[in-house]
Amino acid sequence: MRTAVAAGALVSASVLVLGAVPPASASSSAPPLAASAPLPARMADTGGGTQLITAVAPGRGSTTGTVTWWDLRRGHWVKSGSASARFGAKGLVEGTSRKQGTNTTPTGLYDLPFAFGIKAAPSGTVYKYRRVHQSSWWCEDNASRSYNRWTEPRPADCRASESEHLVAYPTQYAYALVIGFNYHRRVHGRGAGIFLHVNGRGATAGCVSVPSAAMRRILTWARPGRAPHMAIGTTSGSTAITRY
Repeated sequence: MRTAVAAGALVSASVLVLGAVPPASASSSAPPLAASAPLPARMADTGGGTQLITAVAPGRGSTTGTVTWWDLRRGHWVKSGSASARFGAKGLVEGTSRKQGTNTTPTGLYDLPFAFGIKAAPSGTVYKYRRVHQSSWWCEDNASRSYNRWTEPRPADCRASESEHLVAYPTQYAYALVIGFNYHRRVHGRGAGIFLHVNGRGATAGCVSVPSAAMRRILTWARPGRAPHMAIGTTSGSTAITRY
């Protein structure tokens, strides 16, 4: 979904001696394990793969935050990169209750079906990458059978006024990854065209965006055989990323 109107384990091991009890001062001063673990290790689910992208905003009303990409190496999650991020102009909302046209970014854990772009894939990209052509559209018409799908050309039952002509957004869609929100089991009216893409002029209409250099790095980092997923959420509260 294009940019909206510009606005804006390390498990600490204790050596236990039979019959010994750790001193109260030591146990009370030690930080909780969860607080010291990397973010993916604290999440309820990471999608089952060995790569993960997290997009975290300070709160539900935030329009900015951080995107980080992680690798699971020898059982431990390691940060491979991070960048500043932008979210929907109206903040974030639980993905299962999101409504289309609200300029909100859906929280949750999603797969990444494929990448696309107006520009050629960055050198080193192995993820499935579709090049945008003049006839490439993303159908967002709730009445269409092609709802929330790439179409080429645009089908007759998908109104242009209710869809995105991808080539019309040369900055944002220079490079992008499809986020699997409402993609596999489509609910009409929940939302369509949610991507990770290049920054526009300000907050988005519901997508997550990052600087162009970061988007290129993510595309060359992602490996389909490692089943990367993307988790979107806030630092705490009902949409905390650790819930997903």
